[in-house]
Amino acid sequence: MTQNLVDDRRSPAGTKWWRDAVIYQVYVRSFADSDGDGIGDLPGIRSRLPYLAELGVDALWLTPFFTSPMADFGYDVADYRDVDPVFGDLTDFKQLVHDAHELGLKIIVDVVPNHTSDRHAWFEQALSAGPGSPERERYIFREGRGDLPPNDWESVFGGPAWTRVPDGQWYLHLFAPEQPDLNWENPEVHAEFDDVLRFWLDLGVDGFRIDVAHGMVKAPGLPDIGRTGQVRMLGTAALPYFDQDGVHEIHRRWRRLLDSYDGERIAVAEAWAPDQERLANYVRPDELHQAFNFHYLSAGWDAAVQREVIDESVRVAASVGAPTTWVLSNHDVKRHVTRFGGGEVGVRRARAAALLTLALPGSAYVYQGEELGLPEVLDLPEEFLQDPQRGRGAEDGRDGCRVPLPWSGSEPPFGFSSSASTWLPIPAEWRALTVEAQEGDPGSVLSLYREALRVRREHPALGDGTLRWLVGPEDTLVFARDPRFGCAVNFGSSARRILAYGEPILASGPIERDGHHILLPPDTAVWWNGSPDPWKGAVS
Repeated sequence: MTQNLVDDRRSPAGTKWWRDAVIYQVYVRSFADSDGDGIGDLPGIRSRLPYLAELGVDALWLTPFFTSPMADFGYDVADYRDVDPVFGDLTDFKQLVHDAHELGLKIIVDVVPNHTSDRHAWFEQALSAGPGSPERERYIFREGRGDLPPNDWESVFGGPAWTRVPDGQWYLHLFAPEQPDLNWENPEVHAEFDDVLRFWLDLGVDGFRIDVAHGMVKAPGLPDIGRTGQVRMLGTAALPYFDQDGVHEIHRRWRRLLDSYDGERIAVAEAWAPDQERLANYVRPDELHQAFNFHYLSAGWDAAVQREVIDESVRVAASVGAPTTWVLSNHDVKRHVTRFGGGEVGVRRARAAALLTLALPGSAYVYQGEELGLPEVLDLPEEFLQDPQRGRGAEDGRDGCRVPLPWSGSEPPFGFSSSASTWLPIPAEWRALTVEAQEGDPGSVLSLYREALRVRREHPALGDGTLRWLVGPEDTLVFARDPRFGCAVNFGSSARRILAYGEPILASGPIERDGHHILLPPDTAVWWNGSPDPWKGAVS
């Protein structure tokens, strides 16, 4: 990557800014509450924009804030062109976009095209109109097999993917019953979403995260699968309701729409596919710009596993000319501090993983709170647990990664809200993890993220580009980005001596120099400025 690319990325017009952007995910309910109702909102986000600009990210992805009954916390949309009153109004959104752009931050909003809310006007009309009506053709209604559903498809949230209505027909919902699937064979659905995208693009958004981008098209005839436990097949096997080839024409249509606007507006796919090659189809040059790398997110803390996922991700993305994305956590999975072992071990590994992730070529995502080292909250009181995914079992609930952020003070709600009653309770032990507590500590996770993002933004070797693996000891990954930058990570249980290819500039924990080597402790990563002969010892 050249210095010109770094400069272009920081220019107002941008030059393929999405290829190496660091995008911060805001879970709107849990970021900042401005009106004291215990729920995060758009004015709350607006008030914290300076924090995000100082953190050093390039863009914000906002989870759904549209009008919704909140059966799935906004992923059940009743009105795609308005803001739910719990989050504010359209004026608040316009002010948020304006202020973000003034600070050099781009705004990406979540669009949910696979399904609507059952409170959406279209679905209410479909129920009233009855079988065979044009209104029902907007959704997937079918006759059953006697008293049985039309086929054996299962909901991602557990149970059958079909619900029967009083007139005897069944409607498909691959998620909660309150989320009926749209019929993307109907031209009216295509036209509606073209208009929805234009509505938000005209308000200045810089792109969209496409929820369930693999889901809109179903196999002809809606064939049975022939087995139960289908959710365990997601991302590992072909399913007749996900990753059908027909979804790609939808994405091509949206890419043409995005390209008709100035300013490089983008789309990001939340897509699950059986393999990396199928996933790469979503980011071909005439389709979407990015796809979340769930293979990397789910990789265990092991050097060989990480190396395999990184190699495969880079190879497949390069085959279609797309950037790779790297993500450690999001609102649907346990936070990686906990996944990587929890406690002090989990924090050490999370710090090292942050440097690994931000050193890899392509774009990176940061889920709110990971820059504070937040763990998963595993002991939330039962009365607070409302996630419909818990239908798959208590362990599958996503509430623990959605607990509101701690900003300041020594007692809950730690500056998140003026109300002590927040929609999910914040653990008292998070007093040591607040933004306020970490800002003055050069050894904090927050300070590490700020410095890593500063170096990434300024260093000409980082961002888009390639990597080259270097020789390293067992249980380590060592690589260079170009002659000016390198990274090493120790995944092992004891310290490893790493040949010092250059001068260390940032480490996730204490390190020692030993002559021409760096003594790298377990679960630790280091960045260095490259030596004059950085490819010495290169292995690929």
